[in-house]
Amino acid sequence: MKSVRVVCAHDCPDMCSLIVHVDGGKVVRVQGDADHPYTAGFACGKVNRDADLVNSPERLATPLKRTGPKGSGQFKPITWDEALDEIAANWKAIIKSDGPLAILGYAYSAHQGLMNRGLVNGLFHALGTSRLQAGTVCDTCCEAAWDVTVGPVGGADPESVVHSDLVVAWGADLAATNVHFWALAEEQRKKRGIKIVVIDPRRTRSAKAADLYLPIRIGTDAALALGVMHILVRDKLADRDYIARHTLGFDQVEREILPKFTPARTAEITGLSVADIEKLAAMYGNAKAALIRLGEGMTRLTHGGQALRTVVLLPGVSGHYAVKGGGALLLTAASCDLNYAAIRKPSGPATARMVNHLRLGEELLNMKGPPIRALYVSANNPAVTCPEVHKVQKGLMREDLFTVVHDPFMTDTAKYADIVLPAASYLETDDLYRAYGAYWMQWGRKAVEPAGEARSNVDVAQALAKRMGLTDTIFALSPEDAARELFKGSTGPASKADPAKLFAGEPIHIAHDLDGQPFKTPSGKLEFYSEQLAKQGLPPMPDWVPDPVETAEAGKWPLRLLTAPGYFQAHTAFSGVGFLRTREGKPFCILHPEDAAKRGLKDGDQVRVFNDRGEIGLMLKVVDEVQPGVLLVPGQRPTGEALSGTINMLCSDRYTDMGEGATYQSTWLEVGAWKAAARVAAE
Repeated sequence: MKSVRVVCAHDCPDMCSLIVHVDGGKVVRVQGDADHPYTAGFACGKVNRDADLVNSPERLATPLKRTGPKGSGQFKPITWDEALDEIAANWKAIIKSDGPLAILGYAYSAHQGLMNRGLVNGLFHALGTSRLQAGTVCDTCCEAAWDVTVGPVGGADPESVVHSDLVVAWGADLAATNVHFWALAEEQRKKRGIKIVVIDPRRTRSAKAADLYLPIRIGTDAALALGVMHILVRDKLADRDYIARHTLGFDQVEREILPKFTPARTAEITGLSVADIEKLAAMYGNAKAALIRLGEGMTRLTHGGQALRTVVLLPGVSGHYAVKGGGALLLTAASCDLNYAAIRKPSGPATARMVNHLRLGEELLNMKGPPIRALYVSANNPAVTCPEVHKVQKGLMREDLFTVVHDPFMTDTAKYADIVLPAASYLETDDLYRAYGAYWMQWGRKAVEPAGEARSNVDVAQALAKRMGLTDTIFALSPEDAARELFKGSTGPASKADPAKLFAGEPIHIAHDLDGQPFKTPSGKLEFYSEQLAKQGLPPMPDWVPDPVETAEAGKWPLRLLTAPGYFQAHTAFSGVGFLRTREGKPFCILHPEDAAKRGLKDGDQVRVFNDRGEIGLMLKVVDEVQPGVLLVPGQRPTGEALSGTINMLCSDRYTDMGEGATYQSTWLEVGAWKAAARVAAE
């Protein structure tokens, strides 16, 4: 028996330090690292089962070649040399006939290691292929909104909550998605009596434990923030000195926007009571150090950028950006200025054709000049996670599309592949990790050798680079030597880190100055008025107005979709663990008792969820976890686990107002009895 310190590579802001217990070359237990200041000795309920994940009997053991129709899941084992040779031969033929733009590399977030995620993208950058505009299904909208308001810099350090007297979880279910920050906040509540407010359309676990819970109407976050600003000004709780010295354009917002958002009108828009809005404003305005933890979910709708931008401005009115334990936290990665280009852009043209992540299906079907003829998917499952999944599936069915999938499991996407490659898990790889919800950087060593014939993303990227004739040095370096390249030319806090200590196993804290939030906007200030947005034809000041397209959709369908991470199946990366699948249950949706009664539905029913894009089948839970008029669907689940389909079949690939992000929450639909639907279809 031995113990190995590793780093969790799942797509989560905490990026925990873990201790893995290994017996006879097999992982037998995974637990939190008690010696790490942030991880503090515990891991989430999902990662605690990662021994089951790495040892899962469902893992792919060898490379596979398709033998049946696309999507049938019929394959035969082949050797690694056969697989890599066939991939390289196909790519070379496509480049010769159509050029490199006919190839698309699609690597994303299932492995958060900077090597195992970045070097795959580096391979395709060097080849000059079409490039994935990654993250639009997740965070490009919120990042764009933050950047035009605060600038490309990290937010508050979550560990500064020891100085806070109020925490506002705004659209963030911390108990599910940021569990170590939640633990710190709860500890401070017990020690010092700090208050916790949760603003969320769903009565989450975090909401149930909060001192104040506000069940806000989906898409009205900007209105609530403006309503709070109105009260802060009215009650002389605005920090005029901070506003004058550190913000731009507040006078115009105060004059033209805030008068519209009286408590009464804010209540009408948000669905909250005037009393609760007044209480929130009083708690926030009278706090000495209020920290807003922002969730990304509020931006996954048509006006998502405006929503987050407006909430981000709130600490500028109160002056909380100036104090330790105050301000706002969205992401921290922008303050870790490593030389990412060393891995992601070793060579290749400066620009190339871009393919938006969320519109993969559209581009597989309709992109020309040249069409996409080869697709390589690593660490992602677009046949489940992309909007308008039916388009993705149809595109993947193209016989003239040569598709390769590198994954530990036979995912929905892998079933459409021509070649499937078995991938190593994070417990079987060496890598460098930089958290995106905390200010820690760590080197994680593999705990065990890869199972079966699995190989890491780094190994495969380097093997394919060699076959494709690429000679960049990065494709010949070990993971540790490649990681050292990230520190050459790094800037900001990351440039002060000691790589020797890092690679010796010492976690490095890289927080920016905690004495106040820095701003990296063109003005160097927090921008209530944004010239950048004005130049893009977007509203330069925060506001809330109803969207005509959303209004039209709401007129056609009675229920609005709310998506959120599942507690045990946040996304398909955990699908390989039978225990977690059982804990989460069959893919389900949640409806308020009032809405269920209107439709003659009851808890445990099989239901049909549908709109004009299609229909899926889910199990129903009837509970007042959401407000009437909302249908909640937790988690991203494979199509084979549900009665039928997956929720993203019903979501549009329309863009958000900023960042060209996905608009999952701008989906309207209806629910009916599944059996009735099946009978009608049969007739």
